[in-house]
Amino acid sequence: MEALNASFVPSPHIPATPAKVLRKSQFLHFQFCSKPSSFVQSYDRNKSSSKILTTLSSSVSTETSDPTEPALETDSQQETIDWYAQWYPVMPVCDLDKRVPHAKKVMGLDLVVWWDRNENEWKVFDDTCPHRLAPLSEGRIDQWGRLQCVYHGWCFNGSGDCKFIPQAPPDGPPVHTFKKACVAAYPTTVQNDIVWFWPNSSPEYKDILSSKKPPYIAELDDPSYIKTMGNREFPFGYEILIENLVDPAHVPYAHFKLLPGPPAKNRVKLDREGGAPIDITINKLDKEGFHASRFGGITNFMAPCVYKSAFSLPPKNGNEPQRRGLLLFFCVPVGPGKSRLIYTFPRNFGVWMDRIMPRWVFHLWQNRILDSDLYLLHLEERKIMEVGPTNWQKACFVPTKSDAQVVAFRRWLKTYSGGQVNWGGKFSGVLPPTPPKEQLMDRYRSHVVNCSSCSLAYKSLNALEVALQVISFGSIGAVAATKQNAMSAAARTSLVLMAILCFAASRWLAHFIYKNFHFHDYNHALL
Repeated sequence: MEALNASFVPSPHIPATPAKVLRKSQFLHFQFCSKPSSFVQSYDRNKSSSKILTTLSSSVSTETSDPTEPALETDSQQETIDWYAQWYPVMPVCDLDKRVPHAKKVMGLDLVVWWDRNENEWKVFDDTCPHRLAPLSEGRIDQWGRLQCVYHGWCFNGSGDCKFIPQAPPDGPPVHTFKKACVAAYPTTVQNDIVWFWPNSSPEYKDILSSKKPPYIAELDDPSYIKTMGNREFPFGYEILIENLVDPAHVPYAHFKLLPGPPAKNRVKLDREGGAPIDITINKLDKEGFHASRFGGITNFMAPCVYKSAFSLPPKNGNEPQRRGLLLFFCVPVGPGKSRLIYTFPRNFGVWMDRIMPRWVFHLWQNRILDSDLYLLHLEERKIMEVGPTNWQKACFVPTKSDAQVVAFRRWLKTYSGGQVNWGGKFSGVLPPTPPKEQLMDRYRSHVVNCSSCSLAYKSLNALEVALQVISFGSIGAVAATKQNAMSAAARTSLVLMAILCFAASRWLAHFIYKNFHFHDYNHALL
């Protein structure tokens, strides 16, 4: 998954032995395969044997042979994370239409995201009208900039206060001022061009932004960096999403032929894909996440949502600044078996491509990468739930350092949250049933409708398909309706040829639209 940017940016492979200069092909590998492609030494929770381990599996517990390796730092009290006392990313601003309210779900909460033009701010409310519990996301923003429920017309301002009840007599009691007429308004902010919210509407958290802010990524506000964003909904949970993102070893296999494999120079490829050992080092793990390092860059899991991998490349010539970039993944827990990914790859080089090409072109390739392991991750999650998420260490055999970041994340999750997201009793723990594969991997519902660039491209391409068919049938009709002596043979031939070409183009375009905006299956055995 981390290779999403392969469509437009090179990325470096992390060689087994450090090299002074990373070749361009190595950079390509890093940008796609870097989750980040390096390292992880996990640590033993027992202080008496706190040497770095290479696995958490109960069936194997191999300590490193070097006793001088530093022990990983952990919280002494090992507090439990409060999942409803965190900032969560909701959506990129670029994919939100200010004209309409948007329905979203985060941490099992049904939300409505809308633009309050009176305060010039994005707002996040509970997606429930207090009148008859209708979804406010199905409503509209009225001419006074209020959020209006479509069911009976109740209107709310940016603070969640009810400002108008059409059914209430003007000379009657002001029922719209009653507390029960208000909507729960969550603390909301926009940072790094992403809407964030705090999932607790209690008055004590009204000013939470002054004491605790979302993770800040300076590069996203740096004008010298390009930062094309994307988002995708997944039919597997937050735990599986992050576990997959921090795992570099799966890239040459699960994304075969979509992403460049590790360079084979100075080593023998032992299989078709060319997988190789990856050395990863975890430097610190605590309640706030973990830090890791590897040659070529560093990574940071900022709990509970942000995974950041930084890298740098030498300048092409002495007059250029050092080329730097990030892989940024904002991982959103939606509900059991459901998650959302917001991703971007800010960098200070190769920016011209993003400026001349629309986002949807990049998303075509990136969605192919995301789809190539989507189905197996969906099934994997169900197998983990069968054995129980708290038994992950016993069920999974992870004896190599390439799994180190996966191990570190699972250790963090078990230490500070009992091995899984705490949904506050909202769910029974049973995953939703598996739908047909075509529905499970439907790009239209999981991405296109949520992406302003792809939805516009989808409408435009469909309109072009219809136009081609109209030209095709119109040309045939013109030939059929014209008397033979009224049109030259060359003109008739030209019209028939144009009709054939337009019809063939419309059929190709229909296939292109379906394959790139609806469903693209993968059979890894036949690649």
